[in-house]
Amino acid sequence: MTGKAPVQDIDEDATAMEVGEPKHWAAGVPGVLHSMVPAIKDMGLSRALTLVTDMNQKDGFDCMSCAWADPEERKTFEFCENGAKAVTWEATPVTIPTSFWAENSITSLEGKSEYWLGMQGRLIEPVYKPKGSDNYEPITWDAAFALIAERLKAMDSPNEATFYTSGRTANETAFAYQLLARTFGTNNLPDCSNMCHESTGKALGEVIGIGKNTIAYKDFEKADLIIIMGQNPGTNHPRMLTALEEAKQAGAEIVAVNPLMEAGLVRYKNPQTVRGILGKGTGLADQYLQIRAGGDGWLMKAISQKVFQAEDARPGTVLDHAFLDEHCSGLDEFREHVKDLDHEMVLRATGLTQAQIDELAERYLRADKVIITWAMGLTQHRDAVRILKEVINLLLLRGNIGKPGAGASPIRGHSNVQGDRTMGIWEQMPEKFLAALDKEFGTTVPRAHGYDVVQSVEAMLAGKTKVWISMGGNLVSAVSDTHAAEEGFRKVGLNVQISTKLNRNHLTVGDEALILPVLGRTEIDMQAAGPQMLSVEDSVCAIHSTRGKVKPISPLLRSEMSVVVGIARALLGDDGPVDWASFERDYDVVRDHIEHVIPGFDDFNKRLHADNGFILPHGPRDSRTFPTATGKAMITVNDLEYLDCPPGRLLLQSMRAHDQFNTTIYSLDDRYRGIKKSRRVIFVHPDDLADLGFADGAIVDVHSEYTDGVDRAVHGFKVVAFPTSRGCAATYFPEGNPLVPLGLTALGSNTPASKGVVIRLEPAATAGGADAAGAPGTLATAGR
Repeated sequence: MTGKAPVQDIDEDATAMEVGEPKHWAAGVPGVLHSMVPAIKDMGLSRALTLVTDMNQKDGFDCMSCAWADPEERKTFEFCENGAKAVTWEATPVTIPTSFWAENSITSLEGKSEYWLGMQGRLIEPVYKPKGSDNYEPITWDAAFALIAERLKAMDSPNEATFYTSGRTANETAFAYQLLARTFGTNNLPDCSNMCHESTGKALGEVIGIGKNTIAYKDFEKADLIIIMGQNPGTNHPRMLTALEEAKQAGAEIVAVNPLMEAGLVRYKNPQTVRGILGKGTGLADQYLQIRAGGDGWLMKAISQKVFQAEDARPGTVLDHAFLDEHCSGLDEFREHVKDLDHEMVLRATGLTQAQIDELAERYLRADKVIITWAMGLTQHRDAVRILKEVINLLLLRGNIGKPGAGASPIRGHSNVQGDRTMGIWEQMPEKFLAALDKEFGTTVPRAHGYDVVQSVEAMLAGKTKVWISMGGNLVSAVSDTHAAEEGFRKVGLNVQISTKLNRNHLTVGDEALILPVLGRTEIDMQAAGPQMLSVEDSVCAIHSTRGKVKPISPLLRSEMSVVVGIARALLGDDGPVDWASFERDYDVVRDHIEHVIPGFDDFNKRLHADNGFILPHGPRDSRTFPTATGKAMITVNDLEYLDCPPGRLLLQSMRAHDQFNTTIYSLDDRYRGIKKSRRVIFVHPDDLADLGFADGAIVDVHSEYTDGVDRAVHGFKVVAFPTSRGCAATYFPEGNPLVPLGLTALGSNTPASKGVVIRLEPAATAGGADAAGAPGTLATAGR
């Protein structure tokens, strides 16, 4: 063992925070040091080098920290800083001993931070919290499976169970997992996509017929213009910076649209080049628009109006008439809609100047090939679906879908969240998929839609959920309205968490709970047929293999597939229509079934073994065919909302720090934003601080305001003056989640609207700014 778990927890008192100047470039030598030094320290030199050199390679394992696409030609070091941190966190040799469970009650663990919980090491044995007990205790695998089956069978309806999935689950496991839920009788299959890119799927599904990326990796270097909206690649998917650098070197212009100034969008020092190590690196954003939160749709609509005006001035030379006539509907209605666009409203909604908008319009008009790429800065607004439809409107006007170097590019944040949806992890899969399942397995799966994430929390609060099973994830921390989620989980009869490490959701439980430890992606998955290979789908619809490379940290661990099969066999038996045992014995069997059920997976096993895997078919990208209600791409008329913010209030967005992945915290530092030793921070424009009467560095309580009248608050946060757009503020996820009401969701997608919360700041009510909950790392909420 090369490391050990911390004995003492970290101090998250905001008064201990150190604040420096934010950075104006990303990666470089510090990126290497911050990735490799911890990896070697925590895993040892041999284990660290084995894993980082196999990460994202053709015969290696897929990085679990994002869904960025792999280039056809891989570099020797095809990983980023945060990928190395994710591997170090998962592949640690530190394990939780059996004695831990008797020595630490659930109540005592609730006072620990998310960081401390994760740093205790790998889970290596199944444990069970009996009813009335405050401690977990070891349990055998067979007993755990029998208990789950018994509780599921005792329910009045299969819909009293919910099967949640995080985005790290591989395709084969996801397919088996959804088949288990549906064969049992429910479509309650919420997943992390409900909280991030559901708005993308809804918008793109309606207007182009498929809710996925319309470009390939190589399109970045072919583009004339790349517009990056609501996205921070320097932290959330750093390997994207290399693709952007290649695009710049090939002549592309880049425009960043983001309320905050982010280092990775300003300049990139590629640590694998001399220029990146010794030189200044590559400047990325030619134009940086610090937009007011929620104003993105108004910006897109204003640029569309400029396109029509240019066409009127130079008829036949601006719009792509051939493309529009053959492949699109709704052009005339949209032209009429934007003709009288209220420019004062555009400036008010975007917080930009007319000169800034005109400059972007000029860039768009002179570019023949345009990519617009986005992440959760667009998808987590109340008006997100309509905002994204405006993005597609602008792309369609000049034929920027279905041609090289152009398209719509939503970037997924979790390794296989897109693949999970392809495999059927969705509460409302279409009839075609469900009918194919019935045909393949001789079943009759349910058709009624199930719960998404927000509906799942509402069902728990209403006492409608008897059994919760989670394939990975930490939903209680990840979802909005933390206090409501905690209350809901404590009403669940049996909470089953399939995990690699300890997290907050293991402590927020009702009568009974199980923690089932599984292999990490880095570990060899040995089954009866030999070492197994899995597959994932990245952001550009590429399917490729992933194979563990190191011996499992404990012989007690089972693969995710083994756990799904264990539950299925205990619940459904071996005499039903699905041969579950064969699924576990050889994953090729699962892939054969996937091939029969899901279009695009022809010769799945054969093609997966090819060097680069394969690309799923995509009508809009491949042939400009659009499987929509009209058979064409739909240019839409959208009446956008204006996100009003009363005087003395701010619009809050939540975001990741640099040293984290979703709810996994690697440290309390965020070096790109100049923050050290605490995460209890709220970033505000210095002029807004002056108007509100707060000094830079003041300790405040943050209250959100919503129509239900509940006073949601977090306490003891340090205000930091930061270059963000006026009237806007930002704090870290998940610390800011208690401020996001459960009922505040995107129209049409029901995604939590975490990027547009009205807040007020008040002087800290507690001595020294300590959290009112009294425990490091906890989140205090008032008025509930």
